[in-house]
Amino acid sequence: MSFSKLSKNLQKELQKNNYLKPTAIQEKVIPLVLEGLDVMAQAQTGTGKSMAFVLPILELLAQNPYEGKRKIKALVLAPTRELTLQIAEIFELFGKVLSPKLKVVSVIGGEEIGEQIYSIQKGCDIIVATSGRFLDVLSKNQMSLKNLEFLVLDEADKMLNLGFSQELDAILTAIPSRRQNLLFSATYPEKVLEIISHVTSNATKVSVESESPTVENIKQRVIEVNPENRGALLRYLLKKEKYKSVLVFMANKRATDNIAQKFRKRGYLAESFHGDLTQEDRNYTIREFKAKKIQILFTTDIISRGLHIEGIDCIVNFDLPRSPADYIHRIGRTGRAGALGVAISFIGHAEQAHFRLIEKRSQIKLQREQIKAYELTGEAPKKVKGSAPIKGKKKSKKDKLRELEAKKKKES
Repeated sequence: MSFSKLSKNLQKELQKNNYLKPTAIQEKVIPLVLEGLDVMAQAQTGTGKSMAFVLPILELLAQNPYEGKRKIKALVLAPTRELTLQIAEIFELFGKVLSPKLKVVSVIGGEEIGEQIYSIQKGCDIIVATSGRFLDVLSKNQMSLKNLEFLVLDEADKMLNLGFSQELDAILTAIPSRRQNLLFSATYPEKVLEIISHVTSNATKVSVESESPTVENIKQRVIEVNPENRGALLRYLLKKEKYKSVLVFMANKRATDNIAQKFRKRGYLAESFHGDLTQEDRNYTIREFKAKKIQILFTTDIISRGLHIEGIDCIVNFDLPRSPADYIHRIGRTGRAGALGVAISFIGHAEQAHFRLIEKRSQIKLQREQIKAYELTGEAPKKVKGSAPIKGKKKSKKDKLRELEAKKKKES
């Protein structure tokens, strides 16, 4: 199938940007959106979910132009600032060929809210936002949503982890009940399905779970190493394999900053990326990494989902993800658009059981490696078995405080 259901102008722009045929999710979703149906789509990272809603929304808005001041017709909610900005860029890239050209406004934290409100007041067709900042703007009573036609939730399961439920209820109260709802996510756990039931009750379900092109194009390696030797091992691999663009996942913000600084001191073009950076720094870092001016980007999981960065040679799990599901999202940052990629996970004695769980959930089985001079040494720590807890007999905080007070009185 081609993009034949879209206008000639959109098709030309797609070809110009080397989008020659739709992905599986795009092939299924675009016709449904054009028919005006609510859609609940499930597909893994790297399968083109964003384009699956951007293109038909642009097509439908272009088919129904209106005169006068622009009115907000579409609201797209995303879990992170970076994904929000990326979606807005896609709207702008393909929306520029339409007549009239559509106006897109990004609404995210870390930037001046007054400027965002002003951009909306001047008139816009599409708002792409993080939910928290959108509610901040909404509370100012400076925009009208009565003409809204489309509500999109992108990476819905990720937004759930950010305490999205109450924010969504407030947003649903403020927008028209008659609208087209488009929901996209890699997974749909029970809590997400419960939230989605507030949004729509008659969505057409689309799934391309079996499609995993990013994983098929990725060589996955597991290297056993002691925690204190991970940094040296990473430097050895960078020198040996000559990777030009590497994304390294760390457990927390502090570790991310510390290791980036150590690598810079050794002459590497390295930077850190996490949620504590200013928005200006976040935008700059992503832009420089995309331009290959940063060779190694140490990051938290803030960048593991949704964000599209081409040409990443290697993903390194310096620290394993807490959730087995996040393993696939992380490694999906490489091996994109048909390119080959490498994903390397470092594990020590303490991570063996957790990585076995990751393998089980991801339906993979990987050979353990050891690199000469960086071999895993020592023994696995022995588990100390305590008395098994009695179900329903867990002490409450009040019980613990009473026991502590009684102990103090006895000692005094």
